[in-house]
Amino acid sequence: MLQALAYPALVGEPTAGDRVLLNVGALHLGLGTGGYALVVALPDRLPPDRDDPGHVVKARYTPLQAVVLAADEESSPYRGVLASADTLGGMPVVTAGLHSALPAILAGIHERRPDARVAYVMTDGGALPAWFSRTLDGLAGRLAGTVTTGQAFGGDLEATNVHSGLLAARHALRADVAVVAQGPGNLGTGTRWGFSGVDAGEAVNAAAVLGGRPVGALRISSADPRPRHRGVSHHSLTAYGRVALAPADLVVPDGLDPALREEVEVALKPLAERHRIVTVDVEGLDAALRAVPVRLSTMGRDLDADFVYFLACAAAGRHAADLLLASPA
Repeated sequence: MLQALAYPALVGEPTAGDRVLLNVGALHLGLGTGGYALVVALPDRLPPDRDDPGHVVKARYTPLQAVVLAADEESSPYRGVLASADTLGGMPVVTAGLHSALPAILAGIHERRPDARVAYVMTDGGALPAWFSRTLDGLAGRLAGTVTTGQAFGGDLEATNVHSGLLAARHALRADVAVVAQGPGNLGTGTRWGFSGVDAGEAVNAAAVLGGRPVGALRISSADPRPRHRGVSHHSLTAYGRVALAPADLVVPDGLDPALREEVEVALKPLAERHRIVTVDVEGLDAALRAVPVRLSTMGRDLDADFVYFLACAAAGRHAADLLLASPA
């Protein structure tokens, strides 16, 4: 059976019997994350003209470009506070290379600080519509909100870039902690620089220049069949070792298997010249991960199939919560 996905805000609400124009490129490529046909239009029934106050265009100059209300434009209720906002005031900002890290990071934060307001700042490296994420739907009520940045759209708030997105998270959503990561679907070519998660390093720079506390969630795995992603993934080593020019706290979970621990230490040794390598106790994080209300999955592997990956992300969240405990927001 052919599965097709429609975004009603862009194409209208399909009903049984409608003719649809489909983009089936992802199906032909056999993509995992994006393995759906996408509805481009309902040729016989166009959506109503929009009359929203926004003037910011995203997915610009594509047939389905979206006009949205940015958090800091003139018609926004947050215009006043964001027009003058220029600092995060020490807010911890957890950066990650994959969307799958978000629920694990959130679990680590809330295990230590159940009352913490956590905002998700979604970059445009993966899916552009936040609506594509089942994870965000499942985390409703646990996040203070989602800010979609760059060409991404569909969040609770819209922002031009990660810098303005972080400021919106802090001052409009009143977040105590922000998590920055791309939407679902990582683009990777197997080369050092050719992957969309490189923007995790840029997020470190943005957080630092705005007076935040960057915390890097490392992509660590003992289960990935690809050598470049075992131990510390080359994605993390490039993003934090080459792209991030500002220092961050890079979090390693305690209690790793000795051989894996040694491999991680060797990989991170060059990064310690700029960053602080922080080892975080993981007691209680297994239970926190298993209590997450969404299915944990990365590259087709669930929590038990790639436990170390999710544990490392949860440890980064716990460290961000510890920063809050040390200096309450």
